Amino acid sequence: MTAQLTPRNIAIFVLLAALVLLPLYTGLSGNRFMLTLFTRIVILALAAVSLNLMLGYGGMMSFGHAAYLGIGGYAVGILAHEGIASGFVQWPAALAASALFALVIGALSLRTRGVYFIMITFAFAQMAYYICAGIARYGGDDGLTIYKRSEFVAPVNLSNKVQFYYICLALLLAAIYLVWRLVNSRFGMVIQGARSNDVRMRAIGFPTYRYKLVCFVVAGTLCGLSGALLANHNDFVSPSIMYWTRSGDLIIMVVLGGMGTLFGPVFGAVALLVFEELLPTLIKLLGTPMFGEQAARASEYWQIVMGPLLLLVVLFARGGIDGLLRKLSKERA
Repeated sequence: MTAQLTPRNIAIFVLLAALVLLPLYTGLSGNRFMLTLFTRIVILALAAVSLNLMLGYGGMMSFGHAAYLGIGGYAVGILAHEGIASGFVQWPAALAASALFALVIGALSLRTRGVYFIMITFAFAQMAYYICAGIARYGGDDGLTIYKRSEFVAPVNLSNKVQFYYICLALLLAAIYLVWRLVNSRFGMVIQGARSNDVRMRAIGFPTYRYKLVCFVVAGTLCGLSGALLANHNDFVSPSIMYWTRSGDLIIMVVLGGMGTLFGPVFGAVALLVFEELLPTLIKLLGTPMFGEQAARASEYWQIVMGPLLLLVVLFARGGIDGLLRKLSKERA
């Protein structure tokens, strides 16, 4: 089998084609929910791609990555609340605020390793969560409604759901391309080398701390962009999007799809969020003939089924979905 027709490449092509053609399907079928769902999937896939740059390629396990979702979202929401609707102001502000926050966190946390690094990133994220929850002017714990989406010059109109979806998809593909360029450059080689053996990389003359800090800031900035998109998508932003459980969701997306792979986070985001929508319905559909109304109540606890499924992936599909596809490609080569 030629390299161009491996199961992995076919799966990537099918996924990208489905994402590109999705608005056509929703327009013909009238299923607008699918467009809303996959807009959210694409946005969170962008956040997962940014985390993968740190976690998959850099070996930096951040448990506070969702903080940048909130910072980017609140940058848009606060400016909109104050009457500044221009996307040319909101989005750069979201990127700048996320980059600055990542710089501060990275400068402190990268001086530690292992569980200490994880706990410092977690602590900073929780601090950001409680700060946003305590600002009464911007909704506090109840969140902040955004009455007008970011405005750009015509013909760009984020209120058009199809157009907004394609903007999100284009930014996701641009982020994947950026990560590809980074990891295949000298910078990326140093980051991956430091993940394997930081002491040896420093011994041969590379200032790995600086490289890791740049990687940390780039990842945080990309996630801040995802937060700005999510705020526009929901027309709402609240502290809950930066809670530690959201960081856990992003880690699951990366691990499920395949750490250290370009399209793994996209596979992981699609799989996780589609399962979230399908599992309650499947549990109810399959359980109702046997258990009646109790199956409907059981469908509310779909995470009980999701947990073992994720465990099976970790145990039997090393490298996640992308790793499984690579294995199939090698077997058929």
